[in-house]
Amino acid sequence: MPRTITVGLDGSPESRAAAEWAAREATLRGLPVKLVQVWEPVPEPIAQAPLLGAETHQQWTERVPREAVEGLRLRHPGVEVTTENVTGRPAEALVRAARDAELLVLGSRGLSGIGGFLVGSVGLAVVAYAERPVVLVRAGEQATDEHEKDRAGIPSTAAPFRPVVLGLDTGHPDEALIGFAFDAAARRNVPLRVVHGWNPPPYYAYGMALEPAVQREVAQGDAAMMTEVLRPWRQKFPEVEVVEQSHFGSPATLLIDASREASLVVVGRRVRRSSVGAHIGPVTHAVLHHATAPVAVVAHD
Repeated sequence: MPRTITVGLDGSPESRAAAEWAAREATLRGLPVKLVQVWEPVPEPIAQAPLLGAETHQQWTERVPREAVEGLRLRHPGVEVTTENVTGRPAEALVRAARDAELLVLGSRGLSGIGGFLVGSVGLAVVAYAERPVVLVRAGEQATDEHEKDRAGIPSTAAPFRPVVLGLDTGHPDEALIGFAFDAAARRNVPLRVVHGWNPPPYYAYGMALEPAVQREVAQGDAAMMTEVLRPWRQKFPEVEVVEQSHFGSPATLLIDASREASLVVVGRRVRRSSVGAHIGPVTHAVLHHATAPVAVVAHD
């Protein structure tokens, strides 16, 4: 049985944008879409209140997913769409749903006035604990946002996709993360822009100026390491043009800047199996909140 592209659906504009993105991704991957709606039980006295009674529950569990399915099937006729209603705490239920998914797609509110996301507690918890890739999609995200403008300067899905951006830690490269990014670029037939930010050696951390000769040496060594890490992936995906960008500076800032011209940003999250608990990481956390393109978070060891 093929994996699905699973979407957390709650009827909000951000979850509808996530469902639309998932349907487009399903077309690229040839996979079905599953809309998962989580109903969190409330105490009995509250459940009997007029606004939370049987009619509200029926609307939540029947009308919202039915309308979503009808809309997706109409706009994406080649995509199989199913629904599933589950009960429980939203974050825990979505993490469970992700286990059998190719990837999980969630919506996130756009920040008013500036580009980026407003990732809620549920979204952050799912990203922190899910071991399958999780994609965050902003409310208002349109298909044309992921494409270059056409010859007339008008956004169009007929134009090529924008590049895929990968945030790479050359000191701890992971096959699952790199493979996901190369595959995404290959399916979109676009270049893969690999971004790595580096900082001065530790002994420069106390305000010492970085000498030009030292900066060149570190930059050359870092670029050589990136090339070596990506060499086998270039051979595995010869059709993908790879643009390597190793720069001095904050990795998060570099990735956020790169997201403005990207169709998808791919970042990693290290899986922790200890009493310390899950951890997203500062770079991924910043990218989740401020990138202007959909963000895929790939968990890895």
